[in-house]
Amino acid sequence: MAAEGLFAGFMRDPVDRGKDARRSAKGSQPKQAFFRDPAAALALREALSGLPNPPEVLEGADALETIAAAPETDYVMAAIVGAAGLQSTLAAARAGKRVLLANKEALVVAGDIVMRAATANGATLLPIDSEHNAIFQCMPPTFADGLSQCGVERILLTASGGPFRSAAPESLAAVTPDQACAHPNWQMGRKISVDSATMMNKGLEIIEACWLFNTSPGQIQVVIHPQSVIHSLVQYNDGSVLAQLGNPDMRTPIAHALAWPERMASGVEPLDLFATAKLDFEPPTPARFPCLDLAYRAAGEGGTGPVVLNAANEIAVAAFLAGRILFTEIATVVERSMNELPAEPVDGTGLEHVLAVDVQARERAERIVRALVS
Repeated sequence: MAAEGLFAGFMRDPVDRGKDARRSAKGSQPKQAFFRDPAAALALREALSGLPNPPEVLEGADALETIAAAPETDYVMAAIVGAAGLQSTLAAARAGKRVLLANKEALVVAGDIVMRAATANGATLLPIDSEHNAIFQCMPPTFADGLSQCGVERILLTASGGPFRSAAPESLAAVTPDQACAHPNWQMGRKISVDSATMMNKGLEIIEACWLFNTSPGQIQVVIHPQSVIHSLVQYNDGSVLAQLGNPDMRTPIAHALAWPERMASGVEPLDLFATAKLDFEPPTPARFPCLDLAYRAAGEGGTGPVVLNAANEIAVAAFLAGRILFTEIATVVERSMNELPAEPVDGTGLEHVLAVDVQARERAERIVRALVS
């Protein structure tokens, strides 16, 4: 986001989305709009040509980084799916912006780099994933000093369990992309929906939480909570457990981050506890969600481990959505990639090393996919 309606980031590439983009631009009246695909940018320029004072339409990764770091930009909502959102998020952090962070992969892939940039340049990172925003709301102000220093014992990271929470593990090989994308509580993009179905999404959130809240994976426990009413909890050493509750609506964490440290109306209906009636909790089943254990492994290894995990998962999910591999083979691709590219410390080149490993991991994962297909 930006103050004064500086820009809108249209990341969807298909040219036939031009009419939707035109309506969005007309309604929000941004000064600039962005597409990563040149053909889509051209289509938007043509669609906006009849408007008075149409926004400037930019294209390419460099343009997005320029917008994120522009002097006129006050807030940046980092919500691009996958590692593609890293560079613009980092640009905003280096420019000292308030970053509303929905792109978990930026911290998964380059957490140390992003956090150091934010600290060095006075940027404010405010999580707007519902779970991390809930944790942030339940944390003491001094959590950055270390959880043990402020009386926190552990973070309880909630998960809906996705569409296969109760499915027999042996039935998952037959899952179709449409079934995997049918989330019971949230309306999300297809990649994120598949990540929720495998619980890789929760695994990435564990790694993100380690960076956001200066903690270790051992202090984070995943709890399946199918109602998605409690968005996460923080357990203190005096026996207290603080939770943030609300209807499953992303307007709540976005409004919180926009107004922080104050509050603002979000338009979300208040939670009706009588209608909710009950709240259920259960542990995740490893046989059903092997990706979760892989994420804990990557978080514990550190270095380039999370880079390989994320890159291999993006390749595997795309292959599954394209009908090339089975749902259960997503974890297979990720695990084999991690085994073949063991975690190593990030060297002195920092981001260059991370990006090089990301490319290498994608190539390795693609080879593994081809082997499974053949």
